[in-house]
Amino acid sequence: MPAENDLGDWFRSIPVVTRWWFSLSIVFTLLGRFGVLNIMYMFLNFDLVVYKFQIWRLFTSIVFYPLTPQTGFHYLINLYFLYSYSKRLESGLFDGRPADHLFMLLFNSIILIIIGFLINLFFLMDPLVLSVLYVWCQINKDTIVTFWFGMQFKAMYLPWVLAIFNMVVGGGGLKEIIGIFIGHLYFFLMFKYPQDFGGTRFISTPALLYVQSLVCA
Repeated sequence: MPAENDLGDWFRSIPVVTRWWFSLSIVFTLLGRFGVLNIMYMFLNFDLVVYKFQIWRLFTSIVFYPLTPQTGFHYLINLYFLYSYSKRLESGLFDGRPADHLFMLLFNSIILIIIGFLINLFFLMDPLVLSVLYVWCQINKDTIVTFWFGMQFKAMYLPWVLAIFNMVVGGGGLKEIIGIFIGHLYFFLMFKYPQDFGGTRFISTPALLYVQSLVCA
């Protein structure tokens, strides 16, 4: 019982938007892994979404990860980054403003889905997590972070280190670059351009999300 209580207290301590994102990314992945949900119904595909009206793919392609014995470690790393950096943003920059945090995820997801349609990117968890990590790293760019083997450097370099690391070790890197691009687009439009250049803020959280967050609270 004490262990269950500790786990429940930990889960409830996670900010609400991060809690839902984290939980859904575990539930849908495990349901797909054990065959409860058919993987073929969860990947992103333009023709199936637009012409077959399988709209749910816009959602499942974000929260589902194709888990296999070969991808298990990478999936756990993704979950760690999702939990850690989304939580830090929601309890830091977006403290008391879950609607703004949710809008960031929605904006990044929409841009990511458009890119996914253009280049046939089927599963979107990797770049979405990287986009959130990138935003945190820009907000806290001078914070010292620790990477593998005790390497330390400023947070602003972490997304690029992860991209290069995955290129070398996993032979990938494209998804990380896409995530960095999307994170930078959000950060530039929401913060950099209006604050540093005195320009118009081109994106803002819709009032509907603020109303919904008050209802949920």
